[in-house]
Amino acid sequence: MSQESLAPLLADLHAERLRTWDPAALKINIDQRATLVEEADPSAWVKAGDRVEPFTLLDVEGGELTLKSLTARGPAVLVFFRFAGCPACNIALPYYERALQPTLKALGVPLVAVSPQIPERLGEIRVRHALSFKVVTDPGNALGRRFGILYTADEASQAAQRAKGGSIGETTGTGTWELPQPAVVVIGRDQVVKFADVSPDWLVRTEAEPVIAAVRALAAVPAN
Repeated sequence: MSQESLAPLLADLHAERLRTWDPAALKINIDQRATLVEEADPSAWVKAGDRVEPFTLLDVEGGELTLKSLTARGPAVLVFFRFAGCPACNIALPYYERALQPTLKALGVPLVAVSPQIPERLGEIRVRHALSFKVVTDPGNALGRRFGILYTADEASQAAQRAKGGSIGETTGTGTWELPQPAVVVIGRDQVVKFADVSPDWLVRTEAEPVIAAVRALAAVPAN
């Protein structure tokens, strides 16, 4: 089992920004993340014990993934991320490939990375990092909304994006400013959430170890 930690990798990204970014742009980024933390309402987030209603996700390689298919043989792990060009996501997903996927694969547990970005634009992150797990689109942020993990960029962030000549909605292909907060959700074969971890600050993300522990705990419980 990998002992690699995700936190230092994301800290390095932030440190690089402190060194290289324009102070005004850096302040917008830091303020947005701080606001999301301050305004977070954990009571609205998906949590262990929640029953998951049927959903359908779009595989970037074609076809659909449903809740029923994902949990047909046991638990499944969903990792929510923002979009293919998100720098922190390009650190987190390869980390999960190294630190989480080998154990889950050995246990026969599917790992699925979920973003609202349209499949035509989302697939590049899977190719870029040679990810062996599924990368899928959550159309219209439907599942993210149901899980209570969405946020909308604040006015300063939107203005900064427009000044660059674009918007998050154009980047994702969704036409909206909504994105999921990073989250990891473990759903059991009974389609009940067994583990959920949500981070309003996208530079703080779930480590592999607690996810592996949650999945191993499920494997230790005899099926009814």
